[in-house]
Amino acid sequence: VQLQASGGGLVQAGGSLRLSCAASGRTFAMGWFRQAPGKEREFVAGINVSGRFTYYADSVKGRFTISRDNAKNTAYLRMNGLKPEDAAIYYCASRYYYDPADQGGSYDYWGQGTLVTVSS
Repeated sequence: VQLQASGGGLVQAGGSLRLSCAASGRTFAMGWFRQAPGKEREFVAGINVSGRFTYYADSVKGRFTISRDNAKNTAYLRMNGLKPEDAAIYYCASRYYYDPADQGGSYDYWGQGTLVTVSS
């Protein structure tokens, strides 16, 4: 499976973006991760195969929403109320399990990343 992340860009603090992750085929659980300069990659959000179960990092809970459209083999990350500390390269990932995980090592495939910049 190949994953293509898109939708990043420059946004002012308080603004919104929607990231997309298009897969070349069927995927199971999906996750979004991010990595800021000088920091380790961190989990952001995950969604199970059906889309009924979602899981968020505390830092984004209430502001970000993960969703998926299985007919389009695409996952999304809607980001509202963006803060400067949200700036990072965002990566989507998939794993061969029904449920997501918050450890990057649990994922089998990764997209190339899309850059999110938040100005204060």
